[in-house]
Amino acid sequence: MQSNVKMAGTMKKGSEAAGALSVKQDFPILAQDVAYLDSAATAQKPLHVIKALEHFYTTTNANVHRGVYAWSADATRLYEGARKKVAEFINAKPWEIVFTRNATEGINLAAHGWAGFNLKKGDRVLLTAMEHHSNIVPWQQVAKSNGAEIDYIPVTQEGTLDMAEAKKLLAKKPKLLAITHVSNVLGTINPVKELAALAHTQGALVLVDACQSVPHMPIDVKDLGCDFLVFSGHKLFAPSVGVFYARESLLKEMRPFLTGGDMIKEVTLTGATWNDIPWKFEAGTPAVAEAIALGAAIDYLNAVGMDNIQKHDEGLIRYAFKELKNVPGITVYGPENRSGVIAFNLGDVHAHDVASVLDEHGVAIRSGHHCCMPLMKLLDVPAACRMSVALYTAKEDVDALVAALREARKVFRL
Repeated sequence: MQSNVKMAGTMKKGSEAAGALSVKQDFPILAQDVAYLDSAATAQKPLHVIKALEHFYTTTNANVHRGVYAWSADATRLYEGARKKVAEFINAKPWEIVFTRNATEGINLAAHGWAGFNLKKGDRVLLTAMEHHSNIVPWQQVAKSNGAEIDYIPVTQEGTLDMAEAKKLLAKKPKLLAITHVSNVLGTINPVKELAALAHTQGALVLVDACQSVPHMPIDVKDLGCDFLVFSGHKLFAPSVGVFYARESLLKEMRPFLTGGDMIKEVTLTGATWNDIPWKFEAGTPAVAEAIALGAAIDYLNAVGMDNIQKHDEGLIRYAFKELKNVPGITVYGPENRSGVIAFNLGDVHAHDVASVLDEHGVAIRSGHHCCMPLMKLLDVPAACRMSVALYTAKEDVDALVAALREARKVFRL
């Protein structure tokens, strides 16, 4: 795949130091006059991904695994090829990759397919106070059904995890640590590798929510030391499809929580036997085109280079952090050292009102509780604005945000 990617020949100085990517032309929707700063919610798609979808639907559209005719065989080859690309992207084995509808379904798969059968009354699950609802509610439901207990690693005033408390809670020997790699509100990069190592010494398994990290940095499940990992394709410049990784031995042990077609080897009127991994977890017709397009997105990211993307995103978020701090009346939440997102409020104006004014100035951001109500309560705010960057975000997009915020101050008479 040929990309239009160009790396700037010089490095900027100071806090802006980063290799400046020039890839916006690869994303057709960004030809519009909009500063798109909501990639943490969903990322835009490069033409390479759009064409992969079009090519599948116009040349090879068929169901997978079941047909012996050419189209079905091609669809199966492309679908399983995408699984292999995902596995290589995170340093896993292809049969350790399960395609789901989204990351939330992946967490539910771990909750109901593993925890639901392995946790008993009195067992502990350890989460953090900065988790997305998708990494809280499934564990609450499991705890209600089997009597397990949930502890939460607290968040400091700086927006980082309280590591002293984390160690105390891990000493209680939880059965599972489920943790976000990067907070979708604070941008905090959690020390997942360190916590995973500590958790394993206490006999706990580790699930990592990588939704907000996988678009911004290289991910290696072996290096992180996680037992489960989830992420969403739509945040990785692909359509809506989810990825669930689990170690091979765990997948063999786990039970499917969705049953039906294609996840079986044999069905009789009195019972059924499950398919091999990973297919025993993919009930019914999977998201074939979406998974293939995810493979195309990974091809694109590999062509750009994840190291280059990480440098670009880190430099841009530092620049945005500095510029937002210079806007009078802005409160920024979380640490300076972060990835991908910045949550903030403008005076005492509700985040939705600020976002609406920014939209009138051609700036698209997210506002609300960001599916993190417990964290919002800790921050003592009902909602927050959130800007987020991606490999196609430019300094000019950040400048447009800052200019629009200054205009918003006039609107709200701040």
